[in-house]
Amino acid sequence: MNIVQVKNGKVELYRDSGVRIRTIVSNGAINAAINTDQTLVVVTTDKGKVELYRESGVRIRTIVSCGAVNAVFSGKDILVTTNNGKSELHKESGPLIRRF
Repeated sequence: MNIVQVKNGKVELYRDSGVRIRTIVSNGAINAAINTDQTLVVVTTDKGKVELYRESGVRIRTIVSCGAVNAVFSGKDILVTTNNGKSELHKESGPLIRRF
């Protein structure tokens, strides 16, 4: 099992034994979460972006380009909390499913 940790704006991927595997994002991160398959990492940046990465560190796509304060996986989808207090549910591929 792998663990993501955000420290000083960096997103680091660790084994559960505590051994660092790699850096996913080197600056600007405020939050990160890994999916249950341990294959994808979603990162929220200090600029309000939500970006999706492979666990290898390769950026796949931007899910939200501005206004995000938090993002987590909800099954296969990504739940984004925005700076206006609303939530958005996005597919892993990026499209918005619904706002609530």
